[in-house]
Amino acid sequence: MSRPGRVAPTVVRNGDVSLSCTEVGTGPLVVMVMGTGSPGRVWHAHQQPALVKAGYRVVTFDNRGIAPSSECGEGFTLADMVADTAAVIEHFGGPAVVIGTSMGARIAQELTLSRPELVRAAVMLGTYARPTPLITAYNEGEKAVVDAGRTLPDDFYAAISAHMNLSPATLADDRSARDWLDIIGFGGQSHTPGLRAQLDLPERDQNRLAAYRGITRRCLVVGFADDRTLPVFLAREVADAIPDARYEEIADAGHFGYLERPEAVNSLLIEFLTTV
Repeated sequence: MSRPGRVAPTVVRNGDVSLSCTEVGTGPLVVMVMGTGSPGRVWHAHQQPALVKAGYRVVTFDNRGIAPSSECGEGFTLADMVADTAAVIEHFGGPAVVIGTSMGARIAQELTLSRPELVRAAVMLGTYARPTPLITAYNEGEKAVVDAGRTLPDDFYAAISAHMNLSPATLADDRSARDWLDIIGFGGQSHTPGLRAQLDLPERDQNRLAAYRGITRRCLVVGFADDRTLPVFLAREVADAIPDARYEEIADAGHFGYLERPEAVNSLLIEFLTTV
């Protein structure tokens, strides 16, 4: 089903939860799922316009925990977020190609496994299927800072975020580094109950590699070569677990590779979409 493109937000409901969605373009449906703490509009910088230009109808949305979607500060599960994504696809007339990054990629994996009838194909950027000691320690540290009601000094927060999420190739250029530090600093530090709930998903500690052998849809897994947050060996493990999944790796890109190397990411997305 194809609809006229529009940019006014649409509210989709999954039970008592409201999800703020944006639909743009006409053509086959693509639903994009963002990572922890980030709104769906992050996709609008690069991926959404490229996919619309290529002839796709693109839906982005704010995950539960991110206003103006329901904050659900009392807590929720990854399974709840998977059900939210399923509700979005059903509302906009799926099945869809589902594209996710980081936590959004984990949601895409679980959705493709549990609701394959809603998924034509899936793309996972900067993904993982199991915890590591470093991932667990970092996540526990984030929760401790939030629970203590503290924030880091703004410059230090920007520096740590840049180091964890950007490529050394990006940060080696002083002007680029300063621009990114300014962007991250401008975004500020979010300590909302919804973000705290996203950090506390009980499934974070599960190893799902064996389960992903049951995925039956075509999948593209993209690793970012300089990803410190979720190193590429984790993405390769996901690609190895999913039958016949395709793996691609983008050089000079960190965890924010879809923002650092948008041309390379968009090229892979569009080329893959033309084959499904």
